[in-house]
Amino acid sequence: MTLGRFTVAGVLCGVALFACRPDSAVTPASTQQVAAAVASATMSLASNAAEGSGRYLVVFKPGRSGAGAIDQELRSGGQLEGLHEELDFAVVAGLSAVAAARLRSSPDVSAVEADIEFSLEPMGERKALSGIELGPQSPTAPQTAALFGVQWNMRAIGAHTAWAAGFLGSPSVSVAIIDSGIDYLWPDLAGRVDLARSISMVPDDDALVTAFFPSRHPITDLVFHGTLVSSIVASNSFGFAGVTTRTTLFGVKVCGLFTCSALTTLRGILYAADHGADVINLSLGGDFLKRAAPGAVSVFSRVINYAGARGALIVVASGNDANDLDHNGDEYSSFCNAPHVVCVSATGPTAAPTLFGPFTNPDAIAPYTNYGRSVISLAAPGGGLTNPENPNLYITGPCSSTALLAHLTPPETPGGPPGPPVIDGLACPLPVFWFVSAPGTSFSSPHVAGAAAQLVALMGPGKPSQIRAALAKSADDLGQPGTDPFYGRGRLNFARAVGAIP
Repeated sequence: MTLGRFTVAGVLCGVALFACRPDSAVTPASTQQVAAAVASATMSLASNAAEGSGRYLVVFKPGRSGAGAIDQELRSGGQLEGLHEELDFAVVAGLSAVAAARLRSSPDVSAVEADIEFSLEPMGERKALSGIELGPQSPTAPQTAALFGVQWNMRAIGAHTAWAAGFLGSPSVSVAIIDSGIDYLWPDLAGRVDLARSISMVPDDDALVTAFFPSRHPITDLVFHGTLVSSIVASNSFGFAGVTTRTTLFGVKVCGLFTCSALTTLRGILYAADHGADVINLSLGGDFLKRAAPGAVSVFSRVINYAGARGALIVVASGNDANDLDHNGDEYSSFCNAPHVVCVSATGPTAAPTLFGPFTNPDAIAPYTNYGRSVISLAAPGGGLTNPENPNLYITGPCSSTALLAHLTPPETPGGPPGPPVIDGLACPLPVFWFVSAPGTSFSSPHVAGAAAQLVALMGPGKPSQIRAALAKSADDLGQPGTDPFYGRGRLNFARAVGAIP
């Protein structure tokens, strides 16, 4: 999902709360190990960019198992990434087009479709922020977070009112962040992430983590995206407030430095559902033509329904292409077109002269947000984009200290595939803690996921339909009365959803 440009700023270690810790410092392996791992990862990324991952969705005919046919093809290369016979599909990587064609001819197989990949925007301009006094902070009073003044988004949903009434979340409630990983040692996230349940499904990233951060869990975020998303759901409220402070997070890494895989994301949803997620946040998406991938449409629905049956509420970002999802013809927008999800559009202020505001009209419809009465459930803060050069309008939070700067080299021939990726270094390195300001529905979705986590704490687990209804009933009805194409049932009101206000 594209996010547009964003800026980052830093707070020096040792200032007030923020102190550097040895276990969060960059401790790379030997130069030779780094070079070897980077070479291996970049070769794999370059091959994927030029030829595709060779990853395919294999859909079985009802009541039939295609495992035998897949096993036959794997003897000549490839890797089984996931076999889900109860849902009649598998994900296989490293297959040639010829092998995929042979699989299609199997009497047990109804469809074989290539993976759908989509990208996160690269990191943009970085700037240092100065002139801020870091005062006392308390996880039991999130509004005292050092940079709460820039978080117009939390005030817009009434989060400060909910906190004052004692609604801070519960560690017994789990939110799965299916994204680019989490910087679990950033002060706002330290202790909030269950590493035992966290998993990386991106081998290329794993090699880079081992090279640059050998003491880190593979879930550490090499991009930035998942860290910012996570901090919105739950934060210790030292630098920034999250919607909750006590919710347990776990990461499912499905995005690497350059691409996200739709099929890996599907596997991530199943993993999250099978590992006790009460809420699953998907600040990701992609579009494809239904007629070109009918098997994928069917499997998306099965996976979402499976997660719901396991008791998980799935919250998804609507996308940033200003598309009318009511009139998108043959286009399938994952995941908003899937059943039983909470699809979230974006709102944001139209003016803010400084990073601390004042913020004009924070409930304005973000000009980039996708919309559609048939799919949008709720709106939530995602950041305005009236002036693309003004990060004051955006959502602000931590930037992963393990984020890498990287770029694809130009194509060797005009119109050809890009050349090998180049890793330029660390984007937000210690001993400075950096933070990022970014716009997008990616950051609308976790506001709703955080509110849903608090409702699970109040209403009990395994009630996704009831929680979905409670979120809709308590929203501020903006735009057209009832269901609006941009706001859905309204803009999230966290305070009303939990009963802090009538």
